[in-house]
Amino acid sequence: MKEVSLKNHFVLLSALFLFGCTSEKADMVISNGIIYTMDDFNPLAEAVAIRDGKIIAVGSEYAVGSYIGNETKVLDLNGKTMVPGLIEGHGHFMGMGYAKMRLDLSTVNNYDELVDMVADAVIEAEPGEWILGRGWHQSKWDPEPVPLVKGFQTHEKLSTVSPDNPVWLTHASGHAAFGNAKAMEIAGVTAETEFGFGGEIIKDLQGNPTGVFNERAQGLISKHVEFEGEESSQRALELAVKACLENGITSFQDAGSGSSSIQAYRDGLSANALRVRLYVMLSSRDPELLKTWYKKGPEIGTGNDYLTIRSIKLNADGALGSRGAWLLDDYTDRPGHFGMATQSMEYVYEVSRDGLANGFQVNTHAIGDRTNREVLDQYEKVFNAKPGLAQDHRWRIEHAQHIDPLDIPRFGTMGVLPSIQGIHMSSDRPWAIDRLGKKRIVEGAYVWRDLIDSGAILINGTDVPVEPIDPIASFYASTTRQTLKGKPKGGYEPQQKMTRLEALKSYTINAAYGAFEEDIKGSISVGKYADFTVLSQNIITVPDNQILNTKVTHTIVNGVIEYTAN
Repeated sequence: MKEVSLKNHFVLLSALFLFGCTSEKADMVISNGIIYTMDDFNPLAEAVAIRDGKIIAVGSEYAVGSYIGNETKVLDLNGKTMVPGLIEGHGHFMGMGYAKMRLDLSTVNNYDELVDMVADAVIEAEPGEWILGRGWHQSKWDPEPVPLVKGFQTHEKLSTVSPDNPVWLTHASGHAAFGNAKAMEIAGVTAETEFGFGGEIIKDLQGNPTGVFNERAQGLISKHVEFEGEESSQRALELAVKACLENGITSFQDAGSGSSSIQAYRDGLSANALRVRLYVMLSSRDPELLKTWYKKGPEIGTGNDYLTIRSIKLNADGALGSRGAWLLDDYTDRPGHFGMATQSMEYVYEVSRDGLANGFQVNTHAIGDRTNREVLDQYEKVFNAKPGLAQDHRWRIEHAQHIDPLDIPRFGTMGVLPSIQGIHMSSDRPWAIDRLGKKRIVEGAYVWRDLIDSGAILINGTDVPVEPIDPIASFYASTTRQTLKGKPKGGYEPQQKMTRLEALKSYTINAAYGAFEEDIKGSISVGKYADFTVLSQNIITVPDNQILNTKVTHTIVNGVIEYTAN
């Protein structure tokens, strides 16, 4: 640890970083704690001064104290730790809000508990009313459902308790969903219904649909679900903002939004309800939306940098949990099945080409090793065709979860950013080995150290609502490679651990870089926005087994204390 030696340089560093005249008084001074700045030139500080939502001084308590005037608010950290405002590097903002308005199935331990939860919801619902939920994961259930078809439960138990209500329950990953007989009846899904490219209707040996719809086949049912109105979207936004602030998230990178979500963000901004900064990726599932934005170009820094729209989200495959991730070799636990591409590589290339030509960053969902290779190939073709435009592209692969060893170095050499979710390793690794087998797990899954060593800049997040938005849990998983129950001792594939500082960078300055925003946030530096997260303890120095005890005590955005823990 460098902490002791760095402290000896506080006075010198303060002299270097206290720009401006000290006659300028601050709106707020924060002091009496440990401040990790993520600024390589000034890594540790004792105090920060803020004026008009921006940082005007960083350094020692003595030096920053000169910015305190009669009207200055002083926030005493009382020994707590402050870091740059944490940035959720990949999540689904409105999806997080809507998930809080539906059945939370993330805690059910088996199929029977899921059925019981739906049965309770039926009692409260009107006949014909849709019952919606999210969060189930069959690979985490004990015992396994009986019968089991292609690794999934069947609908009969669910349909028995909900004969008059259509039920639609989204998998934790978002890449599959489970419907009852009533939902399939409304959608006209029968044994004769087939689905083509990019999706699968799971059917039993007799050819009857089991109620599970994988990837794009979900649309057969979801298009019949009653859409939320304006009032619901406002509520979803409010709930999403609240969840961010309670978890120390000051900025959120929204991985794929359509026109309705973008309108909700604009409405929230106008109503002063959008109290976290959003970096929005346009959903490539709507080609007309992309055409509209190609004509108008990126939107950067609207509303004091609370809303930026300058990237495109592609969706190239599914997830490991639903066996939709596209693999080079077949699934260990489903021989002959390789997953699937959910958008053609031709489309990935076309959007990438047009995105670059029109000034948009391109970020592609890729989980399986084949998908990562294919996407890197498409990116490379675009870069080679337009090398001048690709000088500072910062294109990303979202998840980069399972990569063939031959493709790992390509991230660094091509400048492609892996946008990973540390918590996925903790949550998925215990059962992912069943999907991939030990050799593929060890050589290519969750290979964060190998990616960093390739020269790649890692971005971190949670993929909320796939996982809870909790950044402490993701930080813990990133640095220990353990489940949230502390298993196994030493962590899974420990050679791939991040250091504590690397993990913190992945949630701050690296994430800012991945959105072209490192000049305005991501570190505690003079001139940047006063976005901070205050933690109850020092996550850089506490023992591994105490990291998860860390609480967010304050969340500060634009110099305003937006959340204080009770």
